[in-house]
Amino acid sequence: MKLIQILFIYISLLSGCSKKGDPGNAYNPGSNEPGAKFLALGDSYTIGQSVTEAERWPVLLVKSLKNVNAQVRSPDIIATTGWTTRDLLFSVDNAKPANDYDLVSLMIGVNNQFQGRSIDEYRTEFRSLLTKSIALAGGKVEHVFVLSIPDWGATPYGESERADIAKEIDAFNAVARDECDKQKVIFIDITSISKQALNDPTLLARDNLHYSGKMHQLWVDAVLPLIKSRI
Repeated sequence: MKLIQILFIYISLLSGCSKKGDPGNAYNPGSNEPGAKFLALGDSYTIGQSVTEAERWPVLLVKSLKNVNAQVRSPDIIATTGWTTRDLLFSVDNAKPANDYDLVSLMIGVNNQFQGRSIDEYRTEFRSLLTKSIALAGGKVEHVFVLSIPDWGATPYGESERADIAKEIDAFNAVARDECDKQKVIFIDITSISKQALNDPTLLARDNLHYSGKMHQLWVDAVLPLIKSRI
């Protein structure tokens, strides 16, 4: 049964972006909107697997920034469900975004953990992504921020291995934090927030594996005070 469950989760992670309400990679540069440019890099958590476009945290962050009188465009997003650090590296290189973003976010690693990929590999590839993120922000480190990996062990699909998943997620997050400290990039811990889903099912998306728009807003509430002055 455990093997069947893992297979089902893996298929959900890889194929979910084609389901209704899961629009997949939203990268569409060239907006004529006025305001600062924001690029969000990541995986299912950034693209908003199983939530509407309006409920994705990058979209909610722009809305919250506008509420505090910051002029920000709709976000450009390079993210797809199932991506590892390697997938994201390839996709950023392929997309060739401009190096003039006023804000760049990075949130990646859950699929490295889920697929059992090594910590050493993650460190190397995360470091490369962080370097690319800084370059995309025009070399301005203060315009880059990283969100920690949420703990999917807090979802019903992680129930049978909750402690092991949490331990592994913590190990990957420790690497990300360390690399951020080296580059003086702000690291924002939203992992503890994701664990609130253990006691509040409204924080879960309909697939019971990802998170709802309500959870995405909680992440934004944690991010906003730390980055609003950087726009």
